[in-house]
Amino acid sequence: MTPRMIVVTGGAGFIGSNIVARLTAETAYDVVVCDRLETADLAKWKNLAKHAIADFWSPEELFEQLERHAERIEAVVHMGAISSTTQPDADLILRTNFILSRDLWDWCSIRGSRMIYASSAATYGDGETGFNDDDDADSLSQLRPLNAYGYSKMLFDQYAVRQADRGQAPPQWAGLKFFNVYGPNEGHKGGMKSVVAQIWPKVAAGETVTLFRSHNPNYADGGQMRDFVYVDDVVDIIEFLLQSPQVSGIFNAGSGQARSFADLARATFDAAGKTPSIDYVDTPLSIRDRYQYFTEARMDRIRAAGFEGQSTPLEEGVRRYVQDFLATADPYR
Repeated sequence: MTPRMIVVTGGAGFIGSNIVARLTAETAYDVVVCDRLETADLAKWKNLAKHAIADFWSPEELFEQLERHAERIEAVVHMGAISSTTQPDADLILRTNFILSRDLWDWCSIRGSRMIYASSAATYGDGETGFNDDDDADSLSQLRPLNAYGYSKMLFDQYAVRQADRGQAPPQWAGLKFFNVYGPNEGHKGGMKSVVAQIWPKVAAGETVTLFRSHNPNYADGGQMRDFVYVDDVVDIIEFLLQSPQVSGIFNAGSGQARSFADLARATFDAAGKTPSIDYVDTPLSIRDRYQYFTEARMDRIRAAGFEGQSTPLEEGVRRYVQDFLATADPYR
């Protein structure tokens, strides 16, 4: 019997390639990646090189290929997006993050394929309304994202809920609001890499690293708080969803515990066996008025849905990332 397919859009990217690694190792599905590899020296291809994917589709041929293989497609795991919070072209963000997602939703709904997609904690804006992942239309309408990226993700969440309420949804659908994910295969992301990856070269050399100074009297320098979550933990949630076709909705994907940037930096130095050395610089004016000082995922709803996975403690996640990947000659999963 020909295996059914799981299509991972953005599958050569950071979270996407970690999903591909898990699926090719643990399932009997044919795993197909849809993405752009861009330039060879960017090394996105290395994110996939260790995994036996069944096929590779360009974004331009996505819907043609979906239709060609419609009878085999079990699920679309839609991670493809413009994830830069500083991308200036709002039209490009909407075309990529909303319109494509909308069209994939409609295809999955018509063809009876499941859909799991990447939302974002950026939908919460400054966090003034909290970080509860209630997915009713009224709750979603209260969110105020701070940038076009967050808006594009919120807009699709609203579309998904509205269509589901109308009975026009895939047989299973789930949106995941990713918080601050870190881990292997993010080297291509440039300035959007996690802080661990960004400070690693200086940490490895035993040099001083810089973090943003606090401009809020309630937080010390380096005391700004984020929900840092190791990439394996969010892949656990996606694996749970693929194994639980009865679960649908929008869910947070975080650790459930806020930690400071200073904690993260110290954990990186400790993992490298180096003495911590941290300095602080002013937060750039261009983002200072939109800067978040605290994020923390509420994980109650995904646990109520049956997810029993445990979050990797920050120090352990950073240790694995540093010692098993960043500090090695081959840092790719």
